[in-house]
Amino acid sequence: MIRMTVLGILCWVHAAAAGTHSLHFFGVATSEGTGFPEYVDVGMVDDVQISYYDSTMKKPSLRTNWMNKTKGHEFWDRRTWYIRQGHDTSKWSLRNTIQHFNHTGVHTYQRMGGCELHDNGTRRSYLYHAYDGKDFISLDVETLTWVAAVPQAVFYKHKREANKAWKQISFNFYRQECFQLLEWYLQYGMETLQRKVRPAVTLMQRKARESAGTDVICHVTGFYPREVEVNWIRDGEALLEEGVWSGEVLPNEDRTYQLRKILTVSPEDQKKHSYSCQVDHASLDEKMDVKWVPEAALNMGFVAAGVLAALGLIIAVIIGALIWKKRASGARSPDYTPAQSVTPLQRS
Repeated sequence: MIRMTVLGILCWVHAAAAGTHSLHFFGVATSEGTGFPEYVDVGMVDDVQISYYDSTMKKPSLRTNWMNKTKGHEFWDRRTWYIRQGHDTSKWSLRNTIQHFNHTGVHTYQRMGGCELHDNGTRRSYLYHAYDGKDFISLDVETLTWVAAVPQAVFYKHKREANKAWKQISFNFYRQECFQLLEWYLQYGMETLQRKVRPAVTLMQRKARESAGTDVICHVTGFYPREVEVNWIRDGEALLEEGVWSGEVLPNEDRTYQLRKILTVSPEDQKKHSYSCQVDHASLDEKMDVKWVPEAALNMGFVAAGVLAALGLIIAVIIGALIWKKRASGARSPDYTPAQSVTPLQRS
């Protein structure tokens, strides 16, 4: 089921399996009076945004410099044509769908389509439509027929299937052009799209909030591509699921990613077992295992001693600075008598 809002469709990125490359496009048509552009289109290759367009712009914009090649202009002109067609189609679809539902007020019509290339040579292409974030209709690429998710979508099915020119355009794009575009993007964007960056792994611990145990945080960051597998292992062999909380894979500012997995360990288990965070990523020759070494709990005496030591250091620095200042300004001290100057005449 598709569940996308106007903003969510722009943020959603397909989580493809390792070894898969994808070209996705997302389009959203919105009723007037929302403050949003009436149409927005975003193009993505894997997890890299390559294009952006909204109805306030004269033409779509490129978001990558590796597309500025001679042959790239040919592909970009073709992609621009599809973006403009998507704009017109989505506006028409929104207007007619609102009528078939007999709705009033603010509504959205969303399109999500594209293609995938897998490392084993298999291919897949798709096109889904949603109305107000719910399944509306989808294209069966093999038969070029539409599958209506709700009765109100039947009008769209009949309209498109009766249009022979549109069926030929769809056949060309989803069977051929989409994959040609993706292969070209991968060729010229290799440094960006096919780079491999090793993750850095850090283990941190804290007192568990809802138990007497310890939360051990495995923070994996700086890796690319996005796909990563992070697991907590007990005694070097048992993969743990219970007591483990997993965060989402989040982007870093440098186009790498980060992920956290938190394991809660009871005081009893901490004494009986050993634990390690295991990371598997395309940049690694073999899985990375980072063993957790429990830290001694901080006590108030240790904290107090640390605070006193820090205060002592600060006081020593201040006293030293005062002494240095006093010596440097010795010429202005009351008990300092400057030597009598000797004129050239006295020397003779």
